[in-house]
Amino acid sequence: MSILAWIIFGGLAGLVASFLMGGGGGMIFDIVVGIVGAVLGGFLMNEFGQSGVTGWNWPSFGVAVLGAVVLLVILQLVRGGGFGGRGRGR
Repeated sequence: MSILAWIIFGGLAGLVASFLMGGGGGMIFDIVVGIVGAVLGGFLMNEFGQSGVTGWNWPSFGVAVLGAVVLLVILQLVRGGGFGGRGRGR
């Protein structure tokens, strides 16, 4: 896929993952999370003996969204905000 296709694919995956996790960090954040999530999802799927992101198709999109959700969970735990993006004590 071209760079533009990766940005669009990652952006869509990031938007879906952000929606599933109940928060959003803005369009650029969602694109970056989606692209990094696609890489992370591909790595995780390869570790389990499955194919990762193989192109512009539904299974690859699912892998990218899964990776983006995992990345968002990790980011929320590292920031100490728990789930839902509301922070502690709010």
